[in-house]
Amino acid sequence: MAPSATDAVNSIGRILDKPPELAGDPLQGETRLTNRWGHGALHDTLPGLSTHVVMTYYGADHDIVWRSAGKRIASRTRGGTITLIPEGHDGRWDINGPIEVSHVYLPDQRLQACAEQLAGQRVELLGRVGFDDPSAARIMELLSREAASPDPASRLFIEQAIDLLCVQLVRSHSSFGALSVPQPRGGLADWQVRRVTDYMRARLDEEIGLEELAGLVHLSRFHFCTAFRKATGCTPHIWLVNQRIARARELLVMVELPVTEIALAVGYQTPSSFSAAFRKVTGVTPSEFRRRL
Repeated sequence: MAPSATDAVNSIGRILDKPPELAGDPLQGETRLTNRWGHGALHDTLPGLSTHVVMTYYGADHDIVWRSAGKRIASRTRGGTITLIPEGHDGRWDINGPIEVSHVYLPDQRLQACAEQLAGQRVELLGRVGFDDPSAARIMELLSREAASPDPASRLFIEQAIDLLCVQLVRSHSSFGALSVPQPRGGLADWQVRRVTDYMRARLDEEIGLEELAGLVHLSRFHFCTAFRKATGCTPHIWLVNQRIARARELLVMVELPVTEIALAVGYQTPSSFSAAFRKVTGVTPSEFRRRL
Protein backbone atom coordinates (compact mmCIF):
# COMPACT_ATOMS: atom_id res chain seq x y z
CA MET A 1 0.00 0.00 0.00
CA ALA A 2 1.07 3.59 -0.50
CA PRO A 3 1.89 5.44 2.73
CA SER A 4 -1.32 7.51 2.46
CA ALA A 5 -3.60 4.46 2.42
CA THR A 6 -1.48 2.70 5.05
CA ASP A 7 -1.68 5.67 7.39
CA ALA A 8 -5.42 6.06 6.90
CA VAL A 9 -6.18 2.40 7.53
CA ASN A 10 -3.94 2.28 10.59
CA SER A 11 -5.37 5.51 12.03
CA ILE A 12 -8.96 4.35 11.57
CA GLY A 13 -8.12 0.88 12.89
CA ARG A 14 -6.69 2.33 16.10
CA ILE A 15 -10.00 3.88 17.17
CA LEU A 16 -12.29 0.99 16.14
CA ASP A 17 -12.88 -2.42 17.69
CA LYS A 18 -12.20 -3.95 14.25
CA PRO A 19 -9.88 -2.45 11.60
CA PRO A 20 -10.93 -1.87 7.99
CA GLU A 21 -10.79 -4.97 5.77
CA LEU A 22 -8.90 -4.05 2.61
CA ALA A 23 -9.75 -5.86 -0.62
CA GLY A 24 -7.47 -6.81 -3.47
CA ASP A 25 -4.34 -5.07 -4.69
CA PRO A 26 -3.63 -1.33 -4.93
CA LEU A 27 -5.42 0.34 -7.82
CA GLN A 28 -4.54 3.31 -10.03
CA GLY A 29 -2.91 6.06 -7.98
CA GLU A 30 -2.75 3.66 -5.00
CA THR A 31 -6.50 3.87 -4.46
CA ARG A 32 -7.71 1.15 -2.10
CA LEU A 33 -11.11 -0.42 -1.39
CA THR A 34 -12.61 -2.42 1.42
CA ASN A 35 -15.08 -5.24 1.33
CA ARG A 36 -18.31 -4.74 3.23
CA TRP A 37 -17.33 -5.06 6.87
CA GLY A 38 -18.70 -4.18 10.27
CA HIS A 39 -17.53 -2.47 13.42
CA GLY A 40 -19.03 -1.47 16.73
CA ALA A 41 -19.87 1.88 18.27
CA LEU A 42 -17.28 4.65 18.01
CA HIS A 43 -16.69 7.54 20.42
CA ASP A 44 -13.22 8.87 19.72
CA THR A 45 -11.14 11.42 17.84
CA LEU A 46 -9.69 10.64 14.41
CA PRO A 47 -6.63 12.67 13.37
CA GLY A 48 -6.36 14.17 9.89
CA LEU A 49 -5.68 11.51 7.26
CA SER A 50 -3.32 11.66 4.27
CA THR A 51 -6.01 10.52 1.83
CA HIS A 52 -9.71 11.15 1.26
CA VAL A 53 -12.04 8.52 2.72
CA VAL A 54 -15.49 7.85 1.27
CA MET A 55 -17.87 5.44 2.99
CA THR A 56 -21.40 4.18 2.65
CA TYR A 57 -23.67 2.10 4.89
CA TYR A 58 -25.67 -1.10 4.84
CA GLY A 59 -28.29 -2.60 7.15
CA ALA A 60 -29.66 -0.87 10.23
CA ASP A 61 -29.20 2.88 10.58
CA HIS A 62 -27.68 4.59 13.62
CA ASP A 63 -27.01 8.11 14.88
CA ILE A 64 -23.70 9.59 13.73
CA VAL A 65 -22.08 12.91 14.72
CA TRP A 66 -18.84 14.54 13.53
CA ARG A 67 -17.39 17.53 15.33
CA SER A 68 -14.59 19.27 13.45
CA ALA A 69 -13.23 22.83 13.26
CA GLY A 70 -15.96 24.10 15.58
CA LYS A 71 -18.77 22.58 13.51
CA ARG A 72 -21.13 19.74 14.39
CA ILE A 73 -22.70 17.59 11.68
CA ALA A 74 -25.25 14.97 12.75
CA SER A 75 -27.15 12.45 10.69
CA ARG A 76 -27.98 8.73 10.43
CA THR A 77 -26.02 5.89 8.84
CA ARG A 78 -28.77 5.17 6.34
CA GLY A 79 -28.60 3.26 3.09
CA GLY A 80 -28.26 5.64 0.14
CA THR A 81 -26.02 8.04 2.06
CA ILE A 82 -22.28 8.67 2.13
CA THR A 83 -19.82 10.05 4.63
CA LEU A 84 -16.83 11.90 3.22
CA ILE A 85 -13.71 12.70 5.24
CA PRO A 86 -11.48 15.04 3.20
CA GLU A 87 -7.73 14.65 3.42
CA GLY A 88 -6.30 16.32 6.53
CA HIS A 89 -9.64 16.85 8.32
CA ASP A 90 -9.62 15.68 11.92
CA GLY A 91 -12.50 15.56 14.40
CA ARG A 92 -14.45 13.77 17.07
CA TRP A 93 -16.74 10.93 15.95
CA ASP A 94 -19.72 9.55 17.83
CA ILE A 95 -21.42 6.62 16.13
CA ASN A 96 -23.96 4.30 17.68
CA GLY A 97 -23.19 0.81 16.40
CA PRO A 98 -22.78 -1.79 15.29
CA ILE A 99 -22.74 -0.68 11.66
CA GLU A 100 -21.83 -2.27 8.32
CA VAL A 101 -19.82 -0.15 5.89
CA SER A 102 -17.55 -0.12 2.87
CA HIS A 103 -14.75 2.39 2.28
CA VAL A 104 -12.79 3.88 -0.60
CA TYR A 105 -9.39 5.39 0.21
CA LEU A 106 -8.98 7.95 -2.54
CA PRO A 107 -5.64 9.78 -3.02
CA ASP A 108 -5.99 13.47 -3.76
CA GLN A 109 -3.92 13.12 -6.94
CA ARG A 110 -6.55 10.89 -8.52
CA LEU A 111 -9.38 13.21 -7.49
CA GLN A 112 -7.57 16.28 -8.88
CA ALA A 113 -6.94 14.54 -12.21
CA CYS A 114 -10.70 14.17 -12.54
CA ALA A 115 -11.29 17.75 -11.35
CA GLU A 116 -8.90 19.08 -13.99
CA GLN A 117 -10.93 17.43 -16.74
CA LEU A 118 -14.31 18.37 -15.30
CA ALA A 119 -13.69 21.79 -13.79
CA GLY A 120 -10.33 22.89 -15.17
CA GLN A 121 -9.11 23.64 -11.66
CA ARG A 122 -8.18 22.11 -8.33
CA VAL A 123 -11.05 21.46 -5.92
CA GLU A 124 -11.51 20.99 -2.20
CA LEU A 125 -13.82 18.23 -0.99
CA LEU A 126 -16.56 19.05 1.50
CA GLY A 127 -16.98 17.07 4.71
CA ARG A 128 -20.17 15.01 4.62
CA VAL A 129 -21.85 12.86 7.25
CA GLY A 130 -24.70 10.51 6.35
CA PHE A 131 -25.37 12.75 3.35
CA ASP A 132 -28.09 11.69 0.91
CA ASP A 133 -26.48 10.69 -2.38
CA PRO A 134 -28.02 7.51 -3.81
CA SER A 135 -25.77 7.70 -6.88
CA ALA A 136 -22.49 7.75 -4.96
CA ALA A 137 -23.80 5.17 -2.48
CA ARG A 138 -24.74 2.84 -5.34
CA ILE A 139 -21.30 3.19 -6.90
CA MET A 140 -19.76 2.38 -3.51
CA GLU A 141 -21.96 -0.69 -3.20
CA LEU A 142 -20.92 -1.91 -6.65
CA LEU A 143 -17.25 -1.34 -5.81
CA SER A 144 -17.47 -3.40 -2.62
CA ARG A 145 -19.19 -6.20 -4.52
CA GLU A 146 -16.70 -6.25 -7.38
CA ALA A 147 -13.77 -6.06 -4.95
CA ALA A 148 -14.74 -9.51 -3.68
CA SER A 149 -15.16 -10.99 -7.18
CA PRO A 150 -12.53 -13.35 -8.66
CA ASP A 151 -13.56 -12.35 -12.21
CA PRO A 152 -10.49 -10.95 -14.07
CA ALA A 153 -12.72 -8.27 -15.62
CA SER A 154 -13.56 -6.89 -12.17
CA ARG A 155 -10.45 -4.71 -12.00
CA LEU A 156 -11.39 -2.86 -15.21
CA PHE A 157 -14.93 -2.40 -13.87
CA ILE A 158 -13.56 -1.13 -10.54
CA GLU A 159 -11.18 1.39 -12.12
CA GLN A 160 -13.94 2.87 -14.25
CA ALA A 161 -16.39 2.92 -11.34
CA ILE A 162 -13.84 4.84 -9.23
CA ASP A 163 -13.49 7.40 -12.03
CA LEU A 164 -17.29 7.73 -12.00
CA LEU A 165 -17.23 8.17 -8.22
CA CYS A 166 -14.64 10.95 -8.63
CA VAL A 167 -16.93 12.74 -11.09
CA GLN A 168 -19.79 12.56 -8.61
CA LEU A 169 -17.60 13.84 -5.76
CA VAL A 170 -16.34 16.79 -7.81
CA ARG A 171 -19.75 17.86 -9.09
CA SER A 172 -21.73 17.30 -5.87
CA HIS A 173 -19.32 17.37 -2.92
CA SER A 174 -16.57 19.83 -3.74
CA SER A 175 -15.80 23.54 -3.82
CA PHE A 176 -16.50 23.47 -7.57
CA GLY A 177 -19.91 21.88 -7.15
CA ALA A 178 -20.80 24.26 -4.33
CA LEU A 179 -20.12 27.42 -6.35
CA SER A 180 -23.64 27.53 -7.80
CA VAL A 181 -25.39 26.48 -4.58
CA PRO A 182 -26.27 29.27 -2.10
CA GLN A 183 -24.68 28.47 1.27
CA PRO A 184 -26.59 29.14 4.50
CA ARG A 185 -24.90 31.56 6.86
CA GLY A 186 -24.97 29.14 9.77
CA GLY A 187 -26.52 25.99 11.11
CA LEU A 188 -28.56 25.38 14.23
CA ALA A 189 -26.85 25.12 17.59
CA ASP A 190 -26.80 21.75 19.37
CA TRP A 191 -29.54 22.83 21.78
CA GLN A 192 -31.76 23.87 18.87
CA VAL A 193 -31.35 20.49 17.15
CA ARG A 194 -32.20 18.79 20.46
CA ARG A 195 -35.29 20.98 20.96
CA VAL A 196 -36.60 20.19 17.47
CA THR A 197 -35.83 16.48 17.83
CA ASP A 198 -37.47 16.24 21.25
CA TYR A 199 -40.54 18.02 19.88
CA MET A 200 -40.75 15.54 17.00
CA ARG A 201 -40.36 12.50 19.24
CA ALA A 202 -43.12 13.71 21.56
CA ARG A 203 -45.56 14.02 18.62
CA LEU A 204 -44.73 11.17 16.26
CA ASP A 205 -48.41 10.28 15.91
CA GLU A 206 -49.31 13.81 14.78
CA GLU A 207 -48.90 15.91 11.65
CA ILE A 208 -45.89 18.18 12.20
CA GLY A 209 -45.44 21.22 9.98
CA LEU A 210 -42.36 23.22 9.11
CA GLU A 211 -43.86 26.41 10.51
CA GLU A 212 -44.22 24.98 14.01
CA LEU A 213 -40.71 23.49 13.94
CA ALA A 214 -39.24 26.80 12.77
CA GLY A 215 -41.13 28.58 15.53
CA LEU A 216 -39.38 26.46 18.16
CA VAL A 217 -36.08 28.15 17.32
CA HIS A 218 -37.54 31.54 16.26
CA LEU A 219 -36.61 31.32 12.58
CA SER A 220 -38.51 31.75 9.35
CA ARG A 221 -39.45 28.57 7.52
CA PHE A 222 -36.81 29.22 4.84
CA HIS A 223 -33.95 29.96 7.23
CA PHE A 224 -34.92 27.05 9.45
CA CYS A 225 -34.71 24.56 6.57
CA THR A 226 -31.30 25.75 5.40
CA ALA A 227 -29.90 25.96 8.94
CA PHE A 228 -31.30 22.56 9.90
CA ARG A 229 -29.73 20.88 6.89
CA LYS A 230 -26.39 22.55 7.56
CA ALA A 231 -26.46 21.28 11.16
CA THR A 232 -27.67 17.74 10.54
CA GLY A 233 -26.86 16.92 6.93
CA CYS A 234 -30.50 16.24 6.03
CA THR A 235 -33.85 18.00 5.67
CA PRO A 236 -36.34 18.34 8.57
CA HIS A 237 -38.67 15.93 6.74
CA ILE A 238 -36.03 13.20 6.45
CA TRP A 239 -35.03 13.76 10.08
CA LEU A 240 -38.67 13.35 11.14
CA VAL A 241 -39.07 10.18 9.08
CA ASN A 242 -35.96 8.75 10.75
CA GLN A 243 -37.43 9.50 14.19
CA ARG A 244 -40.68 7.78 13.21
CA ILE A 245 -38.92 4.67 11.91
CA ALA A 246 -36.58 4.48 14.89
CA ARG A 247 -39.60 4.46 17.21
CA ALA A 248 -41.39 1.93 15.00
CA ARG A 249 -38.44 -0.44 15.31
CA GLU A 250 -38.66 -0.21 19.09
CA LEU A 251 -42.39 -0.97 19.02
CA LEU A 252 -42.02 -3.88 16.60
CA VAL A 253 -40.05 -5.72 19.26
CA MET A 254 -43.32 -5.87 21.22
CA VAL A 255 -44.82 -8.74 19.22
CA GLU A 256 -48.24 -8.31 20.83
CA LEU A 257 -48.69 -4.94 19.07
CA PRO A 258 -50.32 -5.17 15.63
CA VAL A 259 -48.39 -3.52 12.79
CA THR A 260 -51.42 -1.32 12.01
CA GLU A 261 -51.38 0.03 15.57
CA ILE A 262 -47.66 0.76 15.35
CA ALA A 263 -48.20 2.58 12.05
CA LEU A 264 -50.70 4.92 13.68
CA ALA A 265 -48.46 5.43 16.71
CA VAL A 266 -45.66 6.79 14.53
CA GLY A 267 -47.79 8.96 12.25
CA TYR A 268 -48.82 6.77 9.29
CA GLN A 269 -52.52 6.48 8.57
CA THR A 270 -52.32 3.34 6.45
CA PRO A 271 -50.23 0.14 6.71
CA SER A 272 -49.10 0.57 3.10
CA SER A 273 -47.64 4.05 3.64
CA PHE A 274 -45.96 2.86 6.84
CA SER A 275 -44.51 -0.19 5.11
CA ALA A 276 -43.18 1.89 2.21
CA ALA A 277 -41.49 4.41 4.51
CA PHE A 278 -40.09 1.69 6.77
CA ARG A 279 -38.65 -0.24 3.83
CA LYS A 280 -37.09 2.86 2.30
CA VAL A 281 -35.16 3.52 5.53
CA THR A 282 -34.32 -0.02 6.66
CA GLY A 283 -34.40 -2.07 3.46
CA VAL A 284 -37.10 -4.44 4.80
CA THR A 285 -40.82 -4.25 5.54
CA PRO A 286 -42.06 -4.02 9.16
CA SER A 287 -43.23 -7.64 9.00
CA GLU A 288 -39.87 -8.81 7.69
CA PHE A 289 -38.11 -6.81 10.39
CA ARG A 290 -40.25 -8.46 13.07
CA ARG A 291 -39.64 -11.96 11.67
CA ARG A 292 -35.89 -11.43 11.92
CA LEU A 293 -36.00 -10.53 15.60
